[in-house]
Amino acid sequence: MALSNNVIGAINFVAMLLSVPIIGSGIWLATEPDNSCVKILQWPVIILGVLILVVALAGFVGAFWRIPWLLIFYLVAMLVLIILLACLVVFIYMVTMRGSGHLEPSRAYLEYHLDDYSGWLRRRVQSSYKWERIRNCLSSTTMCAELSQSYRMAQDFFNAHITPLQSGCCKPPTQCGYTFVNPTYWISPINTAADMDCLQWNNEQTQLCYNCDSCKAGLLANLKKEWRRADIILLITLVALISVYLIGCCAFRNAKTEDLFRKYKQGYT
Repeated sequence: MALSNNVIGAINFVAMLLSVPIIGSGIWLATEPDNSCVKILQWPVIILGVLILVVALAGFVGAFWRIPWLLIFYLVAMLVLIILLACLVVFIYMVTMRGSGHLEPSRAYLEYHLDDYSGWLRRRVQSSYKWERIRNCLSSTTMCAELSQSYRMAQDFFNAHITPLQSGCCKPPTQCGYTFVNPTYWISPINTAADMDCLQWNNEQTQLCYNCDSCKAGLLANLKKEWRRADIILLITLVALISVYLIGCCAFRNAKTEDLFRKYKQGYT
């Protein structure tokens, strides 16, 4: 039984280590400018990682000091957390399935349309109240100012591979036909009827295209890319956690069997 408890303790220590990439994914998302403005995924991921750490620690203590009720708590609670993590992995995959950039003539960067993305993601940015807070947060960053510092000539900018957020928020849509002055200053639109965003463009550096649907779409494109990266980490961790949990269940069952066998030999049955 002591051997099985040692195995369970070692397994729980591994589970504690597996909580680190989950918490790390949440912290990474929180440090990204777009995710820090939206505040959707990072806290659920961090909280789930912390809960897995706490439950694994409880299992480790239960195995080390041979506290059966704590081990049972670990097995039940960890099963619930694994199910929650699996649901989160599937949810992230489902809401990020749709949406991609569109090529424009003579442009290296892509442009983004809000209707391409899942309804759940669109609802996170379509509310005027929610978007006002997000817009103020985005406009306080230096992402658009960095474009003006990096690109002076029109052709250099047209050949640049800028982020979806910069493409959607820092310049007008290409189909409007604006004339380039610098990356965040455009004049003389040819076709303002091509897109409603053409009328939303403003050369005021605190306005730009932050009220455009293209900005919302660019934000969702950025979120999709970052959430997909986080989802890969969560998926790998989930598979490892399931493996560790199954080994822990086998070790716990063996420990109970050894305990019953010991009592039988001592004449307690």
